[in-house]
Amino acid sequence: MIRKLYDWTMSLAKTKNAPVALGTVSFAESSFFPIPPDILLIPMVVAKRQHWFIYASICTIASVLGAFVGYYIGAMLFQTIGAAVLEFYGAAHNFERFKDWYDQWGGWGILLGALTPFPYKVLTIFSGSVGFDLITFTIVSIIGRGLRFFTVSALVYKFGEPIRIFIEKRLGLMFFLFCFLLIGGFVAVKFLI
Repeated sequence: MIRKLYDWTMSLAKTKNAPVALGTVSFAESSFFPIPPDILLIPMVVAKRQHWFIYASICTIASVLGAFVGYYIGAMLFQTIGAAVLEFYGAAHNFERFKDWYDQWGGWGILLGALTPFPYKVLTIFSGSVGFDLITFTIVSIIGRGLRFFTVSALVYKFGEPIRIFIEKRLGLMFFLFCFLLIGGFVAVKFLI
Protein backbone atom coordinates (compact mmCIF):
# COMPACT_ATOMS: atom_id res chain seq x y z
CA MET A 1 0.00 0.00 0.00
CA ILE A 2 2.83 2.42 0.87
CA ARG A 3 4.44 1.72 -2.51
CA LYS A 4 1.15 2.46 -4.32
CA LEU A 5 0.70 5.73 -2.39
CA TYR A 6 4.30 6.73 -3.16
CA ASP A 7 3.91 5.86 -6.86
CA TRP A 8 0.63 7.79 -7.01
CA THR A 9 2.22 10.83 -5.35
CA MET A 10 5.19 10.67 -7.73
CA SER A 11 2.87 10.41 -10.72
CA LEU A 12 0.81 13.37 -9.45
CA ALA A 13 4.03 15.32 -8.94
CA LYS A 14 4.78 14.99 -12.67
CA THR A 15 1.37 16.19 -13.90
CA LYS A 16 0.47 19.68 -15.04
CA ASN A 17 -1.99 19.92 -12.10
CA ALA A 18 0.68 19.27 -9.47
CA PRO A 19 1.29 22.98 -8.67
CA VAL A 20 -2.45 23.51 -8.13
CA ALA A 21 -2.62 20.47 -5.83
CA LEU A 22 0.46 21.70 -3.95
CA GLY A 23 -1.04 25.16 -3.49
CA THR A 24 -4.37 23.71 -2.37
CA VAL A 25 -2.80 21.40 0.21
CA SER A 26 -0.50 24.18 1.46
CA PHE A 27 -3.44 26.57 1.82
CA ALA A 28 -5.70 24.07 3.59
CA GLU A 29 -2.96 22.76 5.90
CA SER A 30 -2.56 26.20 7.50
CA SER A 31 -6.19 26.40 8.53
CA PHE A 32 -7.75 22.95 8.95
CA PHE A 33 -6.22 20.10 6.86
CA PRO A 34 -4.07 17.59 8.82
CA ILE A 35 -1.58 16.54 6.10
CA PRO A 36 1.47 18.81 5.53
CA PRO A 37 2.33 19.90 1.98
CA ASP A 38 5.80 18.31 2.21
CA ILE A 39 4.20 15.04 1.09
CA LEU A 40 3.70 16.67 -2.33
CA LEU A 41 6.56 19.17 -2.30
CA ILE A 42 9.33 16.59 -1.98
CA PRO A 43 8.26 14.32 -4.86
CA MET A 44 7.49 17.35 -7.03
CA VAL A 45 11.01 18.70 -6.60
CA VAL A 46 12.44 15.21 -7.16
CA ALA A 47 10.39 14.94 -10.37
CA LYS A 48 11.25 18.44 -11.65
CA ARG A 49 14.31 19.68 -9.80
CA GLN A 50 14.65 22.83 -11.88
CA HIS A 51 11.29 24.05 -10.47
CA TRP A 52 12.38 23.86 -6.81
CA PHE A 53 12.15 27.64 -6.29
CA ILE A 54 8.69 27.87 -7.88
CA TYR A 55 7.36 24.97 -5.78
CA ALA A 56 8.76 26.45 -2.55
CA SER A 57 7.19 29.79 -3.48
CA ILE A 58 3.81 28.16 -4.13
CA CYS A 59 3.98 26.40 -0.75
CA THR A 60 4.96 29.56 1.10
CA ILE A 61 2.43 31.90 -0.50
CA ALA A 62 -0.47 29.43 -0.28
CA SER A 63 0.41 28.53 3.30
CA VAL A 64 0.51 32.16 4.44
CA LEU A 65 -2.80 32.84 2.68
CA GLY A 66 -4.24 29.76 4.40
CA ALA A 67 -2.89 31.08 7.70
CA PHE A 68 -5.12 34.14 7.25
CA VAL A 69 -8.11 31.80 6.89
CA GLY A 70 -7.04 30.07 10.12
CA TYR A 71 -6.72 33.48 11.78
CA TYR A 72 -10.19 34.42 10.53
CA ILE A 73 -11.62 31.15 11.85
CA GLY A 74 -10.14 31.95 15.25
CA ALA A 75 -11.28 35.58 15.22
CA MET A 76 -14.77 35.27 13.73
CA LEU A 77 -15.80 31.62 13.77
CA PHE A 78 -14.15 30.33 16.92
CA GLN A 79 -17.31 29.04 18.58
CA THR A 80 -18.60 27.28 15.47
CA ILE A 81 -15.43 26.01 13.76
CA GLY A 82 -12.27 27.05 15.62
CA ALA A 83 -13.06 25.30 18.90
CA ALA A 84 -13.85 22.06 17.03
CA VAL A 85 -10.53 22.17 15.16
CA LEU A 86 -8.59 22.84 18.38
CA GLU A 87 -10.52 20.02 20.07
CA PHE A 88 -9.60 17.66 17.23
CA TYR A 89 -5.91 18.43 17.86
CA GLY A 90 -6.32 18.15 21.63
CA ALA A 91 -5.52 21.83 22.21
CA ALA A 92 -8.89 23.17 23.41
CA HIS A 93 -8.52 22.19 27.07
CA ASN A 94 -5.53 24.47 27.72
CA PHE A 95 -6.87 27.46 25.81
CA GLU A 96 -7.27 29.85 28.79
CA ARG A 97 -3.98 28.86 30.43
CA PHE A 98 -2.04 29.38 27.23
CA LYS A 99 -3.64 32.75 26.42
CA ASP A 100 -1.48 34.82 28.81
CA TRP A 101 1.75 33.22 27.64
CA TYR A 102 0.73 33.79 24.02
CA ASP A 103 0.31 37.54 24.49
CA GLN A 104 4.01 37.84 25.34
CA TRP A 105 5.64 35.00 23.41
CA GLY A 106 3.17 34.19 20.62
CA GLY A 107 5.43 35.41 17.80
CA TRP A 108 8.08 32.87 18.78
CA GLY A 109 5.43 30.16 19.03
CA ILE A 110 4.14 30.98 15.56
CA LEU A 111 7.68 30.92 14.15
CA LEU A 112 8.43 27.57 15.79
CA GLY A 113 5.13 26.12 14.58
CA ALA A 114 5.74 27.42 11.06
CA LEU A 115 9.13 25.70 10.90
CA THR A 116 8.28 22.31 12.41
CA PRO A 117 5.79 19.46 11.94
CA PHE A 118 3.71 21.07 14.73
CA PRO A 119 0.13 21.46 13.38
CA TYR A 120 0.38 25.06 12.20
CA LYS A 121 -3.38 25.47 11.97
CA VAL A 122 -3.60 25.29 15.78
CA LEU A 123 -1.49 28.44 16.00
CA THR A 124 -3.26 30.27 13.21
CA ILE A 125 -6.67 29.66 14.78
CA PHE A 126 -5.39 30.45 18.25
CA SER A 127 -3.79 33.68 17.01
CA GLY A 128 -7.10 34.86 15.61
CA SER A 129 -9.04 33.85 18.69
CA VAL A 130 -6.82 35.93 21.01
CA GLY A 131 -6.52 38.83 18.55
CA PHE A 132 -2.76 38.43 18.12
CA ASP A 133 -1.21 41.37 16.25
CA LEU A 134 -1.90 40.71 12.55
CA ILE A 135 1.26 42.43 11.28
CA THR A 136 3.50 40.35 13.57
CA PHE A 137 1.50 37.25 12.65
CA THR A 138 2.02 37.95 8.93
CA ILE A 139 5.76 38.67 9.18
CA VAL A 140 6.48 35.63 11.36
CA SER A 141 4.34 33.39 9.13
CA ILE A 142 6.17 34.49 5.98
CA ILE A 143 9.58 33.99 7.60
CA GLY A 144 8.73 30.64 9.21
CA ARG A 145 6.88 29.07 6.33
CA GLY A 146 9.39 30.44 3.80
CA LEU A 147 12.34 29.03 5.75
CA ARG A 148 10.67 25.66 6.05
CA PHE A 149 9.59 25.19 2.45
CA PHE A 150 12.63 26.78 0.81
CA THR A 151 14.98 24.71 2.99
CA VAL A 152 13.19 21.45 2.17
CA SER A 153 12.95 22.32 -1.52
CA ALA A 154 16.60 23.45 -1.77
CA LEU A 155 17.86 20.30 -0.05
CA VAL A 156 15.85 18.07 -2.37
CA TYR A 157 17.08 20.12 -5.35
CA LYS A 158 20.70 19.78 -4.26
CA PHE A 159 20.55 16.06 -3.48
CA GLY A 160 17.70 15.15 -5.87
CA GLU A 161 18.43 11.76 -7.41
CA PRO A 162 20.21 10.29 -4.37
CA ILE A 163 17.28 11.42 -2.21
CA ARG A 164 14.80 9.74 -4.56
CA ILE A 165 16.83 6.52 -4.51
CA PHE A 166 17.19 6.72 -0.72
CA ILE A 167 13.43 7.21 -0.28
CA GLU A 168 12.51 4.43 -2.70
CA LYS A 169 14.88 1.93 -1.07
CA ARG A 170 13.65 2.80 2.41
CA LEU A 171 10.02 3.58 1.68
CA GLY A 172 8.74 1.82 4.79
CA LEU A 173 11.19 3.68 7.02
CA MET A 174 10.37 7.01 5.35
CA PHE A 175 6.66 6.43 5.85
CA PHE A 176 7.28 5.53 9.51
CA LEU A 177 9.38 8.68 10.05
CA PHE A 178 6.75 10.84 8.38
CA CYS A 179 4.03 9.35 10.60
CA PHE A 180 6.26 9.71 13.65
CA LEU A 181 6.82 13.42 12.93
CA LEU A 182 3.14 13.97 12.21
CA ILE A 183 2.04 12.22 15.41
CA GLY A 184 4.84 13.98 17.30
CA GLY A 185 3.34 17.28 16.21
CA PHE A 186 -0.06 16.25 17.57
CA VAL A 187 1.52 15.10 20.85
CA ALA A 188 3.38 18.40 21.10
CA VAL A 189 0.07 20.23 20.75
CA LYS A 190 -1.44 18.19 23.55
CA PHE A 191 1.44 18.69 26.00
CA LEU A 192 2.70 22.15 25.08
CA ILE A 193 -0.62 23.91 24.82
